Amino acid sequence: MLDVALLGTGGMMPLPNRHLTSLMLRLEGRLMVIDCGEGTQVTMKELGWGFKNIDVICFTHYHADHISGLPGLLLTIGNSYRTEPLKLVGPKGLAKVYEGLKVICPELPFKVEIVELEPNEEINVGVFNIHSLKVNHKIICYSYRVNVKRAGRFNVEKAISLNVPKKAWSILQKQPSVEVDGQVYTSDMVLGEDRKGISVSYCTDTRPVEALPDFVKESDLFICEGMYGEEDKKDKAREYKHMLFSEAAEIAKKGNVKSLWLTHFSPAMPFPEMFIKNARDIFPETSLGKDRKTITLMFEGE
Repeated sequence: MLDVALLGTGGMMPLPNRHLTSLMLRLEGRLMVIDCGEGTQVTMKELGWGFKNIDVICFTHYHADHISGLPGLLLTIGNSYRTEPLKLVGPKGLAKVYEGLKVICPELPFKVEIVELEPNEEINVGVFNIHSLKVNHKIICYSYRVNVKRAGRFNVEKAISLNVPKKAWSILQKQPSVEVDGQVYTSDMVLGEDRKGISVSYCTDTRPVEALPDFVKESDLFICEGMYGEEDKKDKAREYKHMLFSEAAEIAKKGNVKSLWLTHFSPAMPFPEMFIKNARDIFPETSLGKDRKTITLMFEGE
């Protein structure tokens, strides 16, 4: 299962009841964060999932409302007695941005590793499989998709027919290969076809781009910016390279996702619920993101 929490839902600047946009995922006890605006650690503390097990922080882009909370968060992670390395992942330019920000958090008890992704790259960080897609904002910006893969069921007949020793069976259900008595056995010798996993897609600060519906295709949850709810804000959305509620809903519909959460609301829109119909008329499984809104996504068949 995969736990998902929106830490904040605001764009540009925080409001008293709305932190800046950030997302946290929890898988097998490990944590991943996407974006880290000012005050992210405050809402993270309220959520209560902890800090020590954060293994990777991804950034969509380097506007302040998506990264200015990083120094404080790193110091808090350090105060949690973490000593394992932590990865920062984002578009090109992350190393330069981090060099500037770390002036105010120079001494950390763990190593920070910088990963600058090429457009549309896939990486694995610990238990997290992360895909990126370059989108269309005023500066280079990525959307992310996190996939939780699920191995096939154990197949006794297959294992016996391939002469896999029984003492290797349980091992091969957890790791790709094992050596027994000088012979290497692989997991595909005892497992059936991969089963359907879990996918969460996250997109903010962009105009709709042609590749997005395919990128988010059949996601269990699609979290997308809805900077503006009003249809008459389309010219403004084009100018500042953001999206309307209806545009996010169109992407969700084309991508055949299971559900859509809207986030990254304009500070000039204190009541986004007034415009939710503009999205639901297109994609009924739309809901508004709220700070610390959570869901647990389960594998099918559990």
